[in-house]
Amino acid sequence: MYSKDDLIKGIKEIGIKPTDTLLIHSSMKAVGEVEGGGDTVIDVFMEYLKDGLLIFPTHTWEQINNDYNVFYPEIEPSCVGILGNLFMKRPNVIRSLHPTHSVAAYGADAEDYVKGEENSETPCAREGCWGKLYDRGAKILFLGCTLKSNTFIHGVEEWCDIPNRLTKEYVPLKIAMPDGTIMDRPSYRHSFPADVGNVSHNYDKMLDAYIYKGIANKGFIGDAESVLCDAVTMADFTASLLKKKPDLFDDNSPVPEEWYVE
Repeated sequence: MYSKDDLIKGIKEIGIKPTDTLLIHSSMKAVGEVEGGGDTVIDVFMEYLKDGLLIFPTHTWEQINNDYNVFYPEIEPSCVGILGNLFMKRPNVIRSLHPTHSVAAYGADAEDYVKGEENSETPCAREGCWGKLYDRGAKILFLGCTLKSNTFIHGVEEWCDIPNRLTKEYVPLKIAMPDGTIMDRPSYRHSFPADVGNVSHNYDKMLDAYIYKGIANKGFIGDAESVLCDAVTMADFTASLLKKKPDLFDDNSPVPEEWYVE
């Protein structure tokens, strides 16, 4: 059974600083038994990063569609894990207004960070929350989960104009705004060739290269084997490979070592 102090020890050892901007992809199951369960995990990160910015994905892409197409940010559950669902209900946590790829944020400038997401017409717009991770020099923690969860790389592919990643037409989505009005938000969705499938299943092929380049390092938080990545160097390095091979993530073939070993 892990205590708060045990978790803090792992957080420090993997390289997270109290002033960081940190986005967390997570598997609570992987963390193991914690005194107080998932709420304690949230407590630990919120307390540790009280002088930084803490972010969890609160995506709804699984359930929001052409028919069920109104995103109610106050009540719509996230489809990407228990910790994000717990976090977004905490006092002073602000959820962004993106209909399919929202995030929840906590910190002094959380409101500014999520501002304007209702204007995004793609899942990971460069000027939106995912692009702001780059601008802020953020870190991304994969807490007990693999880089297959790496939404940020969807963003990098989008910003590099990789073909066959978005729907060709808008999907008629809507957002329930804070003032009670319903805003039309026609949006592109992620879409991949039938013979390729969801390219995020191939994002974990980058791990060895990221570790070699010093972009990522591993550690344990509780039982969870975790990976901490630097958003800026991850984006820049990945973009350089996509320039070389735009269909890099169409399969899970290893990244050639000569592309990154110096």
